[in-house]
Amino acid sequence: MTTNDVGYADYQDLAADHGYRDLPDLADRRLGAGVLAANDELFAERENLLRPEPAVFQPHTFGPKGQLMDGWETRRRRGTAARPHAGTTDHDWALIRLGLPGVVHGIVVDTAHFRGNYPQRISVEATELPGTPGPEQLLAADWTELVPPSPVQGHAANGFPVADRRRWTHLRLNQYPDGGIARLRVHGEGRPDAAWLAALGSFDLAALEHGGRIEDASDRFFSPPVNLILPGRSREMGEGWENRRRRDEGHDWVRLRLAGRGSVRAVEIDTANYVGNAAGWAAVLGFDAADPQAGDPADPAAPGWFELVGRTELQPDALHRFVPTDARPATHARLDVFPDGGIARLRLHGSLA
Repeated sequence: MTTNDVGYADYQDLAADHGYRDLPDLADRRLGAGVLAANDELFAERENLLRPEPAVFQPHTFGPKGQLMDGWETRRRRGTAARPHAGTTDHDWALIRLGLPGVVHGIVVDTAHFRGNYPQRISVEATELPGTPGPEQLLAADWTELVPPSPVQGHAANGFPVADRRRWTHLRLNQYPDGGIARLRVHGEGRPDAAWLAALGSFDLAALEHGGRIEDASDRFFSPPVNLILPGRSREMGEGWENRRRRDEGHDWVRLRLAGRGSVRAVEIDTANYVGNAAGWAAVLGFDAADPQAGDPADPAAPGWFELVGRTELQPDALHRFVPTDARPATHARLDVFPDGGIARLRLHGSLA
């Protein structure tokens, strides 16, 4: 048994050059995404498509239906166009509810560890439906093609840019004629229901699930800054934002675009699970892009930046709570950490202006 049989030595990342990979995954299970139905999942369950961790392969682990695979795998099609398997069409499909409705910039169909049993082609369709529709309503919906039927390679991250900039709530992943897909990633910009946010009144303006977004960061070495605005508390060190150790006089930072222009009334900085590598100090600043005198939020020296929480010492593995010193509206925020170190979560509670 060679490394190529069980690992990633020959894995091809065909989506690596696409800029959309830095955008959040709208189909992240942690945001509430789900695979609602599939026409076939004989060999491996459809729910595996949205697992956040990379797919793994354990050789010679057989169940009653064959080798256990970490992905969604359908049976070999033995029907014909005239007589397909009962309840199927000429291809296999799965219905996906996005955890965060929004604009899709790119899709990654990952066939990791599927070397002789991956599909020949895939396609992806999208629809927008209100509420929480079930499979029956989705199958009867009108669908728009985001990715036309396209060839894919086995044991590879197959990337597909998407040009349509409309808002979507659900996807249909099709594979032709059958086969296995390990993971599906849907990178884009979240656009939650504006009426729902208005009804909430007060909420976390930075949260990914509410439309907050990481615009830039000084360092992404150990883990991505988008972890800062994921739902819930982190369960381990890898679920926060951790930068490398600085050997200069600078400091690390993350710039966020808030869900909307709003006033921040409470700030939480959580260093959970960072024991020996938490940030030593932190500060939080706001910026109102609606102010014509504010300048560019990408400029850390722009006159529009104002202090929400001044530089404050942090404790490891602890939740810190602050009342901002300035209540003016903001469209952006910046978290500065001194000189470096890990932060698990950032919460900016407030309401839309």
